[in-house]
Amino acid sequence: MQVSVETTSGIERRMTIGVPAVKVDQEVEKRLQKTASTVKMNGFRPGKVPLKVVRRRFGEGVRQEVIGEVMRDSYMEALEKEKISPAGWPRFEPKVVEAGKDLEFIAVFEVMPEPKLGDLSELKVEKPVAEIKAKDVDKMIDNLRLQQAENKEVKRKSKKKDIMTIDFVGKIDGEAFEGGSATDHRLTLGSGQMIPGFEEGLIGAKTGEDVSLEVTFPEDYQNKELAGKPATFDVTVKKVEEPQLPELNAEFFEKFGISVDTEEAFRAEVEKNMERELKNAINTKVKNRIVDGLLKTSELEVPKALAEQEIGRLKEDAVKQFGGQMQASQLPNEIFQEQAERRVKTGLIFQALIRQNDLEADQAKVDEKIEEIASTYQEPEEVIQFYKNDPQQKAQLESLVLEDAVVDFVMAQAKVKEKKVSYEEAVKPAQPGAESDED
Repeated sequence: MQVSVETTSGIERRMTIGVPAVKVDQEVEKRLQKTASTVKMNGFRPGKVPLKVVRRRFGEGVRQEVIGEVMRDSYMEALEKEKISPAGWPRFEPKVVEAGKDLEFIAVFEVMPEPKLGDLSELKVEKPVAEIKAKDVDKMIDNLRLQQAENKEVKRKSKKKDIMTIDFVGKIDGEAFEGGSATDHRLTLGSGQMIPGFEEGLIGAKTGEDVSLEVTFPEDYQNKELAGKPATFDVTVKKVEEPQLPELNAEFFEKFGISVDTEEAFRAEVEKNMERELKNAINTKVKNRIVDGLLKTSELEVPKALAEQEIGRLKEDAVKQFGGQMQASQLPNEIFQEQAERRVKTGLIFQALIRQNDLEADQAKVDEKIEEIASTYQEPEEVIQFYKNDPQQKAQLESLVLEDAVVDFVMAQAKVKEKKVSYEEAVKPAQPGAESDED
């Protein structure tokens, strides 16, 4: 077998492969003979069809089948011979396929890139630091009570935490705008669901009243066409309800899977859950900031094949989120392109760091993570056994622990600056790529 490799761009390769004619022709002949021994054709007894008749009838199809298999096998053999790691399946371009001549074809594919990493000691990472205060626990318990509250309609003036049912029409320069109107919209006053000034302007209103609100969309509003613009909202208050908070008792505690009898014990369990949430939130933010920094300081080309695979996975995830009400093929690739490339780049950079620094998943930390997950369930021992007895689930956890090892490795070399923040700010979700490291 003859092999030559040409670099056509940064990570694209054109591999020309030549296979001796005898390898193809012998396999074609072997399959035609096997076909002749079993095929049924009018005018001939089973297994007695002349080979020349079988060749005339099936020869071309069998040859194409053999050529396809030989190209695949020869390609895999050539990769091993040349010590090349492809990023995806190739595109085959047959050149010479005639019987009696050496088979020649070209395989066009991308290779796995080797990221050029920046100086980790120059990487700046801001790490949020927060502590849980009594008022944070109070607020969390209030939110839990609100989740279980029964709402009672009131005729008084509305106040913060009341639930309003409203109709509203938003206008800019006297014209209604798309997405600015709603009917029977339920709104908790003080929730921050609406833009600044909207909820505040409804405090004090009563059922049946019409209220006109003058507000301004924030400069960073997600809809750029509305960002920074003043608007008027004409609001009709249809109902005002006051949440009736449940008592803090054993029945209430049990609704959250906490089997205790006293408020003090319940607070302790709530605080323990908040500590776990805080730890996970900080770890996630630090990881996102490290990834942002690595992406900015590393150089690598994203293989199209890997990006397409990741887009496929993101599409499937989106279909699941929509309850299977659409097909993945209905979603355009473009809306997932940026996220897919970020994921692929991150994976390649992490793999390079693991490979270059011999990082491994510490088994003790894998067991620790299993126990941490199990502690959130009522039957932790069952959960522990589930993970330990399911190789696939355990492998996923090992992958997460290995990612943590990469983060720890980078943190040990980077310039880390701690910043004190409130619990609320620390646990507030942040989108990957939305945070920037300070210069």
